[in-house]
Amino acid sequence: MSSSAETGTKRVGEAGRWGDDVRSDVHVWIEPRERGGIDIVLESRVKAYYGDTIRRQAENVLEQLGVHHAQVLMHDEGALPFVISARIEAAVKRAGLAQGKRALPDQLPLPEPTPRDRLRRSCLYLPGNQPKYFINAALDAPDGIILDLDDSVHSAEKDAARLLVRNSLRAVSFLPCERMVRINQLPLGLEDLEEIVPECPDLILIPRVKAPNQVLEASQRIEEIKARHGVSRTIWLMPILESALGIENAFKIASASAQIAGLTISLEDYTADLGVAKTAVGNESLFARQRIVNSARAAGVAAIDSVFGDVDDLEGLRVWALNLRALGFEGMGCVHALQIPVIHQAFQPTQEEINQALRIVTGFQEAQQKGLGVTTLGSKMIDPSIVRRALKLIERAQAMGLVSTSVPRSSLL
Repeated sequence: MSSSAETGTKRVGEAGRWGDDVRSDVHVWIEPRERGGIDIVLESRVKAYYGDTIRRQAENVLEQLGVHHAQVLMHDEGALPFVISARIEAAVKRAGLAQGKRALPDQLPLPEPTPRDRLRRSCLYLPGNQPKYFINAALDAPDGIILDLDDSVHSAEKDAARLLVRNSLRAVSFLPCERMVRINQLPLGLEDLEEIVPECPDLILIPRVKAPNQVLEASQRIEEIKARHGVSRTIWLMPILESALGIENAFKIASASAQIAGLTISLEDYTADLGVAKTAVGNESLFARQRIVNSARAAGVAAIDSVFGDVDDLEGLRVWALNLRALGFEGMGCVHALQIPVIHQAFQPTQEEINQALRIVTGFQEAQQKGLGVTTLGSKMIDPSIVRRALKLIERAQAMGLVSTSVPRSSLL
């Protein structure tokens, strides 16, 4: 869709998509006029049922944007109100009007803020300019939903996508999923922040980070926007390392801000930067992934891996995710709902691992009661470092709902 055009001496704007292969979207074309009020021509398969409602909403949005005279053409493909509002606003702004104004949908109650150390086994990417994916994404129960403004959005649609993502943060329930947004590479990403931060996403991913100053720039802008809009809740950050230089600076980046909750990598971009092919085995990226894990652990944040791009190869995904867990990763990105249960299963401790961890903790408790610093379990010595590892496994199992037993860490170490 073209963003704007000149008709005679008048500038027109359009936004959104329509057609046989489009769902949950609306295409809006607007031509401002000097007089004559608002004239809306609507095409919709549900016009007989919802036509008047769509028209009233369109008139209300235009009123909020200060547009009083215009010809408007709308091709509706089942768009919900938050989509209609975003598409009208994008079209109006592409026509050169309503600069500095917003037409915000009603806001749902904000979910509770997410903790820094929450589960992030699966982070599902959704293209930020395709609302059909937003509505039911939470039903597939990923730990996090990433509304993507970066690679999945064409350069000509960045402005419209950020309005759509902004509105979805206000009007769509993502249930218990962490609400994440991947902004564009800085400096364009700073424009994304202006729209996104006031709507209180839980976490923002910063792409193509090569040095800590990029994180600091984004963090400073976020705090400025929060102050202007009276936002007090924490918004976590997750830098994405996509280059050899980024990997070399991994620890400095991971420790650049107290708001960083995790560190992740884009393997496609990283291997492209190296000039090597990305393989299913992953030997070419093993150093980088180990560096991510070590740097994240040293900085006290989570290590999250890239996406597994072959949606049809679920067995390959299972093997990859099991290897990630063995390396120390806590989760990974995903691009399809079918990948979510496979990822969750791979990052889940086995029952035998849980039982062994509980035996270690119980044995160490008994040893401490006897005044001993170490004990044995079978033929193996159990010391505090082994107990710490067992406690971490139990804590993750508790977060996954696999263990109901509560073990106070302070009573052991």
